[in-house]
Amino acid sequence: MTKKNIYQKLHAACLSAKSVVKGQKKNGMHFNPLLHDDVQTTATQALLDNDLYVTCNYLTEIVPNIKKVMVVCTMKVYDVEDPTQHILIDGCSSFGDISMFGTGQAMSYSRKYAFLNLLNLKTGIKDEDGYEAKPFEEDSTEQSEEEPTYLDETIDVEEMKRALKATNSLAEFNEVKDLIRKDVDFLMRNNLRAYRQVTDIAETREYQLTNGQQS
Repeated sequence: MTKKNIYQKLHAACLSAKSVVKGQKKNGMHFNPLLHDDVQTTATQALLDNDLYVTCNYLTEIVPNIKKVMVVCTMKVYDVEDPTQHILIDGCSSFGDISMFGTGQAMSYSRKYAFLNLLNLKTGIKDEDGYEAKPFEEDSTEQSEEEPTYLDETIDVEEMKRALKATNSLAEFNEVKDLIRKDVDFLMRNNLRAYRQVTDIAETREYQLTNGQQS
């Protein structure tokens, strides 16, 4: 029997990994959270079943202007049968408060997204996390028609975007902006991609309303 290489094993792990079921709403959450333990359990089982083992290293940096700690997770996937072979997943980052628990929380976030990226894990909820979005075409610089929404545990990013787009006056826009301010601050600390989506729409809508445009 031909021995599988590390990429064939990872491919098999991706195929065998099941979707991650979101947890129950609690503490006034807008929607169901994607729990770190659920993601890690699903991912780890699929990897171990295919003789793959994961380690994580973290870089931390204090960001003074927002008084947060940034954590970047670098994940290495090793072939248990040939430990000289590994695959690197890097660039998964998150922000946390400068506190006793902030760094640990940011580490959990960054590790969770590294697992999701590694195995292309789905949550079973269409469109919410961008997994159903139209992929980029080969050799094309054009993005899909609808930019994917990125994972978040407590914030309904799509609802925030809809609320901003639906405003018909600057007064209404400012009212919505005040209502979502805390959620936007949360995204800035924990989910920069979703934060940029919301702020891009806010800036565009504010410009339109300032210049008398309704759409």
